[in-house]
Amino acid sequence: MAASGSLTKYRLPPLPTIREIIKLYNLRAEKHLSQNFLLDLKLTDKIVRKSGHLQNAYICEVGPGPGGITRSILNAGAEELLVVEKDTRFIPGLKMLNEASNGKVRIVHGDILTYRMDRSFPGHLRKHWEEEPPNIHIIGNLPFSVSTPLIIKWFEQIANRDGPFKYGRTQMTLTFQKEVAERLTASTRSPQRSRLSIMSQYLCSVKNCFTIPGRAFVPKPEVDVGVVKFTPLIRPQIEQPFKLVEKVVRCVFQFRRKYCHRGVSILFPEEKRLKFTEHMLMSADVDPSLRPTELTIAHFKNLCDVYREMCNQDPNLFDYNFREELRMKKLCFKPEEEEKDLL
Repeated sequence: MAASGSLTKYRLPPLPTIREIIKLYNLRAEKHLSQNFLLDLKLTDKIVRKSGHLQNAYICEVGPGPGGITRSILNAGAEELLVVEKDTRFIPGLKMLNEASNGKVRIVHGDILTYRMDRSFPGHLRKHWEEEPPNIHIIGNLPFSVSTPLIIKWFEQIANRDGPFKYGRTQMTLTFQKEVAERLTASTRSPQRSRLSIMSQYLCSVKNCFTIPGRAFVPKPEVDVGVVKFTPLIRPQIEQPFKLVEKVVRCVFQFRRKYCHRGVSILFPEEKRLKFTEHMLMSADVDPSLRPTELTIAHFKNLCDVYREMCNQDPNLFDYNFREELRMKKLCFKPEEEEKDLL
């Protein structure tokens, strides 16, 4: 038997190497698409092992490119592999893998940011949310340019149990720039604690699995890459609508180097700002002198719960937009006063 955590004994027939595929089809990584090829099959195997037990699993691979991770997924014994690839140059190589795997690869030419995954897998795979995750996995070496908007989209679908999460608590194993991977998993008081930390951890169990050095990619990116695994929680740590949570967290981290009361204050129109900010912080039992990086998810839960109550009392409050107010007044922050909203 195969050792625990190792790939199964199923192997693809002999195929051209990834380097040979790149040469055969004259493939070059496009800088404007943030493409970086991972050619080391030991590393692609490691990514797949971190994804979990994939024997007879149904997988969606995002941006397979020349097919390095694709081969490792097939060698792990996947039942069916759906690949979503935007770049038509890679389709012939993926068709070769489909033929070599006896039709296990289903190729979709499309943009993962707009592709609907709610009907991509057989209905019998559905699990109740409270059960173990379904035998469905999302795996991908994500282009840097789409990684953050894509994971935010999936977080919202987790909150709404939509998209690939209609089937249950579908697990994801994805690559990010090392800095983004650290933000996703950063703990309270960590210098990397950010908006992205809260949005990921209130919805998922998040694990930074390992780091891939930039030199392993072709072309070599300027940064290393982190592999992160997400498992949606049975019960989110903040039980409020996703858009509300996102707004509160975004406002608080808008001024991540200042005290948290500064970010909370921009949730409210100017004429109500001082009174409402004091009420929200006091009701949520949050010390106004804490920095955003010092706030726990429990703090954010309390802030969101109180803000929801205030929005229920004043239905127009949620629609208030601080930046729109500034625009209408034709005002702007001075560069030294404006804080970058770090994801």
